[in-house]
Amino acid sequence: MSRHRILVVDDEPQIQRFLNPALTASGYEVIQASTGAEAERLIATIAPDLVILDLGLPDKDGKDVIETVRAFSEVPIIVLSARDREAEKIAALDLGANDYVEKPFGIGELLARIRTSLRRQVAGASVPSRFELNGLLVDMSKRIVTRGGEELHLTRKEYQLLVHLVLHAGMVVTHRQLLASVWGAAHVEDLQYLRVFVGQLRAKIEDDANNPQFIRTEPGVGYRFAGE
Repeated sequence: MSRHRILVVDDEPQIQRFLNPALTASGYEVIQASTGAEAERLIATIAPDLVILDLGLPDKDGKDVIETVRAFSEVPIIVLSARDREAEKIAALDLGANDYVEKPFGIGELLARIRTSLRRQVAGASVPSRFELNGLLVDMSKRIVTRGGEELHLTRKEYQLLVHLVLHAGMVVTHRQLLASVWGAAHVEDLQYLRVFVGQLRAKIEDDANNPQFIRTEPGVGYRFAGE
C-alpha cells in the first residue's frame, strides 16, 4: 500500500525542518510549499492526501487558499497557525478547513488529528450506521442511543445534534456549522440556544456533565466529539 502524501504549507524553515522528519518517521510522504500560490498548484496537480496549512503565508492569507481549494478539492486541510484569535479559527473552519492546531504544538496531537482526518477521507462518502465509544452506542440505522446497555431517551434535536457530532468525531465543529445543520441557516447566531442543548445532551450521555469525556468544548469556536 502506498504511503499517504502530506503537503506541508509553511514559510518558516524551522517548521518545515521539524515536520518533515517527524511525518516521514510516522510513515508519510512529505511535500513542501512555502506560498499560497504554490500550495494551490500542488493540490491541483499532485492531489495530496492531506494538507497542513499555515495561515500567515507571504503571498496570501491561508484562508484565501482554503476558499480557492474548496472550489475544486475536498482534500482534508489542517490549519497550523500561531494566530490564536477565535475569529481566525472560526473563519478557517467555516471556509472548509477540517481542523485547527495552534503553534506551538505537540507532534503527538498533530499526528492524532492527521489520523482522524485521513480515516474520514478513506471512508469517502460512506456514512457509518453505528458508532461506539467507551460504553456509548449510537445506532443510526435504528435511531437508538444506549449507554452501558441502557437506552437513553433523547429529544429529536438532541439526537440530531449528537449524530452530527458523532459523524465528525475527533474533529472540531463550529457553532455556526452545528446550528445550521441541526436548526437551519436562520439560527446560525443562536449560540445560547446551542449551549442549552449541548448541556442537556451532556447531562444524558456523560458520567459527569461538568467534566465531559464525549462532547468537548473548543473555547469560542465550537465542540469536538471524542474520537481518538
